[in-house]
Amino acid sequence: MDRVETLLQQWLRHRNVLHDLLEEIDDKHVQYKPWENAFSLGSLAIHIASSSDFFVQAVKDGEFPSGSEPPSFETMEEIRNFVRECTQKTRSNFEALTDRHLDQTVPWGSNRATGEFWLHAMRDHEIHHKGQLFLYARMVGVEKLPFFTAQPPKK
Repeated sequence: MDRVETLLQQWLRHRNVLHDLLEEIDDKHVQYKPWENAFSLGSLAIHIASSSDFFVQAVKDGEFPSGSEPPSFETMEEIRNFVRECTQKTRSNFEALTDRHLDQTVPWGSNRATGEFWLHAMRDHEIHHKGQLFLYARMVGVEKLPFFTAQPPKK
């Protein structure tokens, strides 16, 4: 497996669990916030999905894009659809990457790092926020949670 494919599969092991987690959350919790200045549950899911796309797009283009306004939402189905669409777009952009993209230096403000560094940072960022989303889910009473990452097939 080449470097890009390895990074893609590592990311998907986490992203696919995000999809499973969102299936367990009801509409009545879409605006839930554990404290006043927190992301709402729905906004946190959108942030996870759009941020990963932001990082992969930056590595693909050699520069970070300007930020965009997050979409509005009212239901968990809208959140799930947005995350599915972002996952497909991010995966497509990821699959277009080559070793050259991984090795290039990509600036972000005063920071300079390789594309591979930014993809590791993207995965770490997603893991961090997915952990928060697991906690949100527990706080709103979700009992059936997926494992934090996709497991290899059983024998």
